[in-house]
This record gives sequence, C-alpha cells and structure tokens, in this order.
Amino acid sequence: MTFADIPNQTDLKQVLRHSVQRGHVAHAQLFRGAEGSAALALTLAYAQYLNCEGRAADADDSCGHCPACLKIKKLAHPDLNFILPTTTTKAVPKDATSGRFMADWRTFLAESPYQGFNDWMQHIGAENKQGSISKEEAGQLLKLVSLKAFEAAYKIVILWLPELMHPAAANAVLKLLEEPPPTTVFLLVTNEPERLLPTILSRVQSVVVRPFSEDDITNYLTAHYHVPEVKARQVAQLAEGNLGAAIASREQSADHDYADFFIKWMRKCYGLKMSDVLALADEFQKMGRENQKEQLSFSLGLLRKVLLYGLDPQLVPHLPSGEQQFVQGFSKFVTVRNADQLTEELNTAHYHIERNANPRMVFVDASLRMGQQLRQAQ
Repeated sequence: MTFADIPNQTDLKQVLRHSVQRGHVAHAQLFRGAEGSAALALTLAYAQYLNCEGRAADADDSCGHCPACLKIKKLAHPDLNFILPTTTTKAVPKDATSGRFMADWRTFLAESPYQGFNDWMQHIGAENKQGSISKEEAGQLLKLVSLKAFEAAYKIVILWLPELMHPAAANAVLKLLEEPPPTTVFLLVTNEPERLLPTILSRVQSVVVRPFSEDDITNYLTAHYHVPEVKARQVAQLAEGNLGAAIASREQSADHDYADFFIKWMRKCYGLKMSDVLALADEFQKMGRENQKEQLSFSLGLLRKVLLYGLDPQLVPHLPSGEQQFVQGFSKFVTVRNADQLTEELNTAHYHIERNANPRMVFVDASLRMGQQLRQAQ
C-alpha cells in the first residue's frame, strides 16, 4: 500500500515521510485511531515507504514496483511481520497464534484495510468466541525479533490492537520496547489506547490518526465503488468517520434519500397538521427497520449541522447543495434552548425502533414532541 492509496491525511503523511527522510525513525510508534480510520492503512504504507528499494531520498511515496514494494503489497515480505488477535476456530483448533492466520489476514486486508475487530473475527470464523493476543504469542514474538532483518533496511513488526494482549504478551512487548533490537521498528495500531499499560504508552511515539471527513468518505466511495454522489454523501454522514462501515453499507438503502425525507419531516412537524404527519408516518413504516434506523441516525447528524450552522456558519463549511438552503433556513428553529430535547426525541425513537416497537406509533409520537419544540423556538 502507498500513501497515495489513502484518502487525505495529508499532514500526517508528511510527518511520516519526514521521519524517514531525516533518519529519525522511532523504534516504537503507536498509531491511535478510531475503528475504520486510516491507522492500519497508514502503518502499511509507512512500512512500505521505510523499506522501499526504489525510492529517491526525498520521494513523497514508495515506488510501488521494486521487489520490496511488491512483496510488502502482497504481505509476503520476510521482514514484515504481524501480531494479531486470534482465537481457535474450526480451521485452527489449537495453537491459534498469528502465524496460523496469515493467509486469512492477507485476504482480509485485500478486501479493505479499514475493517474492524468484529469483521476480522467473522472473517476467520470465530463464531461467538472472543479474540485476543494470547500469552503463546509472547514466545513467538521473542523468536521473531531475535533474528536480523533478512533483506530490508528494517525488520518491521505491526501489532494490531495491542489493547487485546494477554498480560504475558503485554509484558513481552514491554521488554522489547525497553531494550529494542537493532533496526527493528514496532508499529502498534490501537483503537483504545486507554486500555494499554501506562509503561507501554510511555515507551512509544504517539501518532494520532484523525477520523475521515464526510468529504473523504464521499470521494472514496464515488471513486472506488462508483457510488452515486448523493448516496455516497448520506452513507458518509451515517458512518461518522468510519470508512470501513461506509464501505460495508454502501449498497444499502440505495433508493432512499434520507436528506429529502428529513426536510419533509421537519416541515410537517412544524406545521403540526395531523393528516400530514400520519401520511409521512405511513411512508416511514414502509422503509423497513434498517432504513428506519439509518434515517434516524442521519437525522441526528443533519440536526447537529443545523445547530452548528446557527451558531456559526463557518462551523459547517462543506454542505451539499441540496442541504444548504434547508440548513440555513431551519437554523432559526434549532437553538441551544431546544437542541437537546430534539436530539433526545430522535435518540429515543431510534432506541424504540431497535427494540421492534411499532414504527408508525414511534414516528407520530416523535413528530408531535419535536413539533412542539420547534414551534416554541419562535
């Protein structure tokens, strides 16, 4: 993987490049990012950049075609190693260490490097078992780093989700970080750094990976999966920075325009004409439960934009053209006085839909309550 394959993250890519170009490569780095962020993808691109054989000293990216790049792209380089959370499965009934799952890991990353832990567990057939980085992994890790690099400048160990380490594995990692082997670089990728030992956190260089923006996700879906822009935009808003979730849900609800429905809904709420509310409730009921939940999640996101726009239009600089006029006008009715109550009504409706309540009744009840809040804003 190259840096160019990853959407945006421009400043962070530059920091990573400069560390290599200036010869200031920290022996242990912790990439901190939420699930679905670029954290894992960046470690893969960084590893390729570090060991690229055809890269000019000041190049912005790895060459992508030298023997080292080709091997790393296939995750088959002898100096690129992975430690992963695993568990016993039908295919691996015992000795469930990372090395037994490398073929699965290659196919998993080939699908997308933005997937999460649950996706990985499903991929390997873990069923209901909880995965972890086992204590047996500690011995494998010590053997692994005792060997010199085979053919590259650096031996690289990517440790995915170290917060899932067994204490024995965590202690082995801590010992290696305290006395790092020469020319070995540890790249830890975490979604929950607060679960790591403080002693480990104190021995790594932190690399903070920000979530993807709505524009990043929208552009990625349109470019890589040819999702129509309107659909890509609403998927991006629901994903809340999680590109993996956006990719997984890109084909769902393709015929439903969440923004258009929300605009109609808010107008009916404000008008508080019962016949109009009931007609829209029938439309809501026909969506199906998953679309109903997504509609409510989308509505929460758009409501937040409306509130921010009312506070300062510069807080919402990139509004789709179809939403801009509505957000500008509706911001007069969503203020700090009623925003919490409006948000609570949408959250409550989502909660009840998840628990199989009657969608029509939930919708009508939420509409009446929200209508009262909107009218009180004037």
